[in-house]
Amino acid sequence: MAFFQKGNKKPPISSKELLKQVKLLEEKIEETAQEMKELKKEIKKAVTNVGIIRFNPFKEVGGDQSFSIALLNGEHDGVVVTSYYGREFNKVYAKPVQNGTSEYELSEEEKGAINQSMGLENSKQ
Repeated sequence: MAFFQKGNKKPPISSKELLKQVKLLEEKIEETAQEMKELKKEIKKAVTNVGIIRFNPFKEVGGDQSFSIALLNGEHDGVVVTSYYGREFNKVYAKPVQNGTSEYELSEEEKGAINQSMGLENSKQ
């Protein structure tokens, strides 16, 4: 029999035992498939797309210390956060994003960060 090869000292598995093992494997595969299905649903909700644009809103002073960052999931939902940095202040704004857009007016930098996170062209400022 093919079960007995040189150096193999285990006796052959009975067909009943083999069927039992196959059934157990099929159950494990089904469990794994179900877990994968659930994970695929969950990963759509996770932040997987990030885009960031650094800029200087005050051309006469400072550098590119202000930024807009988009944190989106696979369905292009999430948030865009913008920080305006100046010598005397720092203002931070957050706007919800659904399907790649917001109900609030978006700055060019915010649009650029969202586009960058979605892998679209013209995302650089």
